[in-house]
Amino acid sequence: MSAFGRLLRRLRVPTAVLAGLVLAAGGVVGTAATPARAATSITLNGTSGGRTFDGVGAISGGGGNSRLLIDYPEPQRGQVLDYLFRPGHGASLQMLKAEIGGDTNSTSGAEPSHQHTRSDLNCDRGYEWWLMEQAKARNPNIKLYGLAWGAPGWIGNGNFWSTDMVNYLVSWLGCAKQHGLSIDYLGGWNERGYNVSWYQQLRSALNSNGYGSIKIVAADSDWSVANDVNSNPSFASAVSAIGTHYPCGYRSSQATCTVPAAAMSSGKPLWASENGSDDYNGGAQAMARGINRGYIDGRMTAYLNWPVVAALTPNLPYPTMGMALASQPWSGAYSIGKNTWVMAHTSQFTSPGWHYLDASSGYIGGNRANGSYVSLKSTNNSDYSTVIETVDAGSAQTLNFNVTGGLSTGTVHVWSTDVGSANPADHFVHTTDITPSGGGFSLSVQPGHLYTLTTTTGQGKGTATGPARSALKLPYSDSFDGYATGTEAKYLMDWQGAFEAVGCGGGRSGKCVRQMSPQKPITWDALTDPHALLGDVSWGNYTVSSDVMLEQAGYAELLGRAGGHDYDRTGGQNAYRLRVSDTGAWSILNSNTNGTVTTLARGTTEALGTNRWHSLALTFSGTTITAAIDGATVGSVSDRTWAAGQIGYGTSQGETAQFDNLSITPGSGGNDGGTTGAIVGVGSGRCVDVPNQSQTAGTQVALWDCNGGSNQQWTNTS
Repeated sequence: MSAFGRLLRRLRVPTAVLAGLVLAAGGVVGTAATPARAATSITLNGTSGGRTFDGVGAISGGGGNSRLLIDYPEPQRGQVLDYLFRPGHGASLQMLKAEIGGDTNSTSGAEPSHQHTRSDLNCDRGYEWWLMEQAKARNPNIKLYGLAWGAPGWIGNGNFWSTDMVNYLVSWLGCAKQHGLSIDYLGGWNERGYNVSWYQQLRSALNSNGYGSIKIVAADSDWSVANDVNSNPSFASAVSAIGTHYPCGYRSSQATCTVPAAAMSSGKPLWASENGSDDYNGGAQAMARGINRGYIDGRMTAYLNWPVVAALTPNLPYPTMGMALASQPWSGAYSIGKNTWVMAHTSQFTSPGWHYLDASSGYIGGNRANGSYVSLKSTNNSDYSTVIETVDAGSAQTLNFNVTGGLSTGTVHVWSTDVGSANPADHFVHTTDITPSGGGFSLSVQPGHLYTLTTTTGQGKGTATGPARSALKLPYSDSFDGYATGTEAKYLMDWQGAFEAVGCGGGRSGKCVRQMSPQKPITWDALTDPHALLGDVSWGNYTVSSDVMLEQAGYAELLGRAGGHDYDRTGGQNAYRLRVSDTGAWSILNSNTNGTVTTLARGTTEALGTNRWHSLALTFSGTTITAAIDGATVGSVSDRTWAAGQIGYGTSQGETAQFDNLSITPGSGGNDGGTTGAIVGVGSGRCVDVPNQSQTAGTQVALWDCNGGSNQQWTNTS
């Protein structure tokens, strides 16, 4: 997600529902709702110049948005992966950017570091290695791209632009090699500017460590880096591509994509190295414009959508963004978004290394409102594909094509998507084949559509579907004994810090979950104390209990009824917390997304000390909240703020506490807890929202991304 767009992150970008018309092509005439305009002539010229196409893809990370996918059961997990990565099946992604974890929140969660401390190294942590392996298994030609959002605090004593960070990236590449992964591209620090000498140092380190083939992308921020590329030859030689974020506007229509002259004249490939941040269905129209117009307006040769999949629970930021929704591993439910099929209109008909044909790309009739088209030719210099979007067109248009310059005059296969339709049957349809006559053919294109014309074959549309959504049933428990060291417990999502399976301490056998980050990280977002979340946002009355062991002075927490979470302003969360310290001090806390933490009850019990196991429990029954330590009730309060939500583990900053034997048992009375909470749609995963936080009578509410804001909190008055 873009830092540039924070002030706009709740901007509503309405999805227009456009009436799709019937395709008419190659003499097969359909019924049009409105008369076609005068025909537009387009020459497809294989001798045209044009830049090399680098690919379209998506981003895993920035952060935690792929977390729950690995916990899906088969066959659903494999089906989602097929839709994302398998050629000729779905999105068919040509590039995957993966976060280089840093134990710190990077939007919707934190991703674990391969080196929590200078002397620590574990190349099997997290799920990005697994995801890249799965992508490569399905498409050996997919390009891999690594980028950091934050880093462990030991790096450069808190300085990202340091030799430590260069060495950290080199060690990450060593981990990739252990996993049989060859990284193609490497970036610096996501949306945090750049340091010229650091990039030069990174280039030198890559060359001297056997990674000379890896290309550096700078600077995953804005276009300002182009000025230094142009003025500094050493910097220019270190950088292989210029990548900028949201060059067509943050969460915009992507109707216009602006690139400054300095970038255009740099001699470097120009990439939209992060775009999107849109709903997995609602972003389709913008993406359809942006992939085409990014090249027409700015000669950008790569387009990466953030993120790849929405595999996170609906209370976290940006819960439905991506190519697909996969937020319920316990039910196996998933949904493939319209964004997938828009991406497929480019990815299934091209390959990195193809060339754009500048003379065969542009706006229909020279008018942006009519739509756009881009043409690319294969490395065999014969096959070609032309992608046409008519998202904003007002009526049908006839396009007359003339094929020349050595391009194939064989059969043209036509695929289409009605980007205004919510019916999957209207997405990515092989509509007709056209046989050119005398090197020419015609096609009638309908408004609100995306088309691909191609002489290639092998395209396809997967047919698998997921089961219905359902809540995670209680009781739920986990002893953590079945996990490999360094992995994350099922369904447990890091928000800050790194919670992973280790051998238990304190004389206990088996495996426990330990918070692994021993210091404040180099952050990307608002810093909070480490915590991780698990469960269903609909849980209301229940008891969560767990064993806990503090390894040093500090505190540990059990969270309950955890809901909406802020990430960029305060890092606060709507939740109740039982906090206990090594001294025996305890408190029941009420926190919210504004960053306010209110003490509901407090006291002192026998000192918990360090390296000794204790049991904690937090019970919710209606408006009554009860805390227990080692089986004895220490406090009970009445509070009506939060009605339902997840459970979680938390620690003080740098506290490497351990947790074991998690148990969540249902209470009585169903979900009749507190009276205030979000209303989350079972099917959509979105919250009922008051647009723009309006307080005007008669304001119409809407479904929107759950963000924990006060305009998404509702009071039950019955």
